[in-house]
Amino acid sequence: MHNVLIDHLSTAVLQLNLELRIEYLNPAAEMMLAISRRRIYGHKISQAFFEDDDSINSLKSAIKSGYPFTKREADITLPNGKKLLLDYTVTPIMGSTNSTESILIELYPRDHMKRISQEDELIVNHQTSKELVRGLAHEIKNPLGGIRGAAQLISRAFKDEALKDYTQVIIEESDRLRDLVDRLLGPRQLPQNKELNVHKVIERVNQLISVEAEERLTIVRDYDPSIPNLIADESQLIQALLNITRNAMQALLEDDQTIDKQITIVTRALRQFTIGTKRHRLVCCISIIDNGPGIPEPLLKTLFYPMVSGRPDGTGLGLSIAQSIVHQHNGLIECNSEQHKTEFNIYLPIETIV
Repeated sequence: MHNVLIDHLSTAVLQLNLELRIEYLNPAAEMMLAISRRRIYGHKISQAFFEDDDSINSLKSAIKSGYPFTKREADITLPNGKKLLLDYTVTPIMGSTNSTESILIELYPRDHMKRISQEDELIVNHQTSKELVRGLAHEIKNPLGGIRGAAQLISRAFKDEALKDYTQVIIEESDRLRDLVDRLLGPRQLPQNKELNVHKVIERVNQLISVEAEERLTIVRDYDPSIPNLIADESQLIQALLNITRNAMQALLEDDQTIDKQITIVTRALRQFTIGTKRHRLVCCISIIDNGPGIPEPLLKTLFYPMVSGRPDGTGLGLSIAQSIVHQHNGLIECNSEQHKTEFNIYLPIETIV
């Protein structure tokens, strides 16, 4: 009866004997650890997941002392190499002789909550910067129009062509500032949505990058051909993916340490995936991964802000515009970076028509 109840829990539960061999795990634990209970029964706990030697010693101490303990934000590694962030509670089960007979481990994943928190922060930051830029753009464009208009009137009053050159400079620089403000605001039109194949869009971007890179890097493709067509604006989606992929290309080409320069494009279909507060039945994930030097930790939190760039000659608009485009499609862009691996994940709902 107890096993039936535990089998229906959403919490992952394992039972170990005194030799730290697995005697039982429920379906939730099977799913979390990606293992089969039939194959894992009787094996050491390290065959199901491994943290470090200290964690094994802590389990042995719990058996001897009979005292439970909880570990927060543990980084564990699964047999397939995947890493999980989780909390776990260890509870010794006492027998009739008042000694430990086995221990119970309850696993609570933190990855999901951490990702939701990061997504919420990204969305709030994006909305805040968007409103700030819109207000700033309004304050800039109004006097800019007046300056340009005044320069045109002055130019007409001058008969000397040499003097007209100065007013032309004012007009051209006013136009340049106006264009910069427009770029800060991102796409000015609503998406012109139509059904499209995401891999066709990606291949168009790959073609442009290959020409720019002049065969100085390799593009590796890992596509999921089962992904259904998206409803999206093709030109805007190309622009968003191009901005991200071009950043990866520039980081690689400017890095003298990386010999085998690679950009890997991965596509996957994710089911029952949450973006922000909304759960989607099916989501397309496009991952753009490069093996360059990585993004400095202080820059990661402000990466999608306008005018933020890690390159001396960068404008800091590419990622901000890409996030705006994807946000218009009810999606989101996330970034994880470490040395020799920077990964941008673009999530686009498949079933949502915007």
